[in-house]
Amino acid sequence: MLNPEQIVIAYDAKRAFLNQRGLGNYSRTLLAQLKHYYGHNRYILCTPKDTHQYPWLSEAPFEKITPQGLWSIAPSVWRRYGITPALKHQHIDLYHGLSQELPKGIEHVGCKTIVTMHDAIFMRYPELYSATYRASFIRRNQSACERADCIIAISEQTKRDFISFFGVPEHRIRVVYQGCNDIYWQDLKPQQISAVSVRYQLPGSYVLSVGALEERKNHVRLIEAMTAAHIDLPVVIVGRGNERQAQLLRETAKCYGVSLRLIENARTEDLPAIYRRASVFVYPSLFEGFGIPILEAARCQTPIVTSAGTCFEEIAGEGALYVSPTDEQAIGQAIRETLENSEETNQRMLTALAQTEKFRAENIAKNLMQTYHDTIHGHIG
Repeated sequence: MLNPEQIVIAYDAKRAFLNQRGLGNYSRTLLAQLKHYYGHNRYILCTPKDTHQYPWLSEAPFEKITPQGLWSIAPSVWRRYGITPALKHQHIDLYHGLSQELPKGIEHVGCKTIVTMHDAIFMRYPELYSATYRASFIRRNQSACERADCIIAISEQTKRDFISFFGVPEHRIRVVYQGCNDIYWQDLKPQQISAVSVRYQLPGSYVLSVGALEERKNHVRLIEAMTAAHIDLPVVIVGRGNERQAQLLRETAKCYGVSLRLIENARTEDLPAIYRRASVFVYPSLFEGFGIPILEAARCQTPIVTSAGTCFEEIAGEGALYVSPTDEQAIGQAIRETLENSEETNQRMLTALAQTEKFRAENIAKNLMQTYHDTIHGHIG
């Protein structure tokens, strides 16, 4: 039983307010879970600005801190150097950096510190990042690892990576899985699915992939795999990205004669229906720290084909087909097997669905709050 006494926790909440992709989803889901299960605490959200896209983040039990005075001229600098003085008189018990870094001097505020590490892709695949960005991010990650009282890893894979790449002692890392939006735990009515199908002009049957339009997500190889396995189904890709990558996908699909539907503006509340309508969900990413779309697909009882040798097996267990993400022949064959072997596919779907129970919001919030209390009271290590 967790201690019911009120604690005061501050967050680097930039991504919660401003990011619509993975880090933003992680931050908002975490904060929503804490509000629901541990609403008696004070949660102070530090953000360089607020677009007011998520008004609930400005409601109790949340308190918002933004740059004031001269700091408002340089909000990105405030995030690194101005958060610490802004918190000095807030009497906080704990500061949680939600995205792999801590502000300068936070250890002098008189509170304990936690940082969430999502992945070490910038170490595994340096070619995907500019040298300047990578050098800066390595310094910030190294600094956070050295200064944090506790490091939260979102998967066992991420835990191993930060032990390996940054020399973090194992006893200072806790694995606290992330969850997915509450909408994936709610029932879908047939009319909801039909309305979404019409809204996005979805094909009758399709192969689905969800993820940002970037090289690491490996969407080009998915299109190549469809041709390699002679699968005559449209591919629907849901995700935002730069126009250069979107154009590359369109050109690749045209070259291989694959029908491609790019959805770059999908509403969050419509995603469960898009998953549910798919014949198979394919997530051939080269590497991730977790892989929320796999959890989302499993909740929607959509068959899953994904990459072997990553953290994805922590999510779906034996409920997915795992293949080399660099082998389009293997990807295509796994898609074909999923489509043609209905009995085994249905069994894997049920297994994946059962696996999702460990990612229920209540369990994740409890593990997170236990980590908070253990850090505050010096029980880490």
